[in-house]
Amino acid sequence: MTIYDISPAISPDLSVWPGDTTPSREVLLDLARGDDFTLSTLRATVHLGAHVDAPNHYGLGAPSIEQWSLDRFLGPCQLIRITVKRGARVTTQMLAGTVEAERVLLATDTFPDPTDFNEDFAACAPDVIDALAQQGVVLIGIDTPSVDLFAAKEPVAHRACLRNDVAILEGLVLRDVPAGLYELIAVPLKLVGFDASPVRALLREP
Repeated sequence: MTIYDISPAISPDLSVWPGDTTPSREVLLDLARGDDFTLSTLRATVHLGAHVDAPNHYGLGAPSIEQWSLDRFLGPCQLIRITVKRGARVTTQMLAGTVEAERVLLATDTFPDPTDFNEDFAACAPDVIDALAQQGVVLIGIDTPSVDLFAAKEPVAHRACLRNDVAILEGLVLRDVPAGLYELIAVPLKLVGFDASPVRALLREP
């Protein structure tokens, strides 16, 4: 059985959205200093690496991260490789073939290095969200920092996910994963009231 780890490594080198909180570690106790344990504090944005957005990130009064049903983040998944230019939106015409799973991951290859934030990554057109939702898709993942373009004046793809009740999984690393059907495991933490959660996202061959 092959398992693909589709999460970037979390370290101070990991890039985050400009202006957000980069990950850092404070070591409170350390075995190397003679303490009985090693004990660390993590400080970082919750939109860290591979992460799930909560509806309250893009919808006023919408549910927070712990209110998502966990079954959205576990189960059959289809990875679709997309040919799209940097800075462009994925359109419905780029989705080749039939959607065969309730969870869809889009591999655009437009954000190749999680430690080097390039602002010209690709994103989703709202009609792609609508079309996938109409086919029963409950989660859309992407290998970029956002389902919306960096320079977008309005978060139109996020809003399309909100009106269609579709979960968003961002910041994935999909460059070495072939297109096809998998089992997705990407469960968010039970962070009460929060607008996102990091995940350890995995794909397992059926």
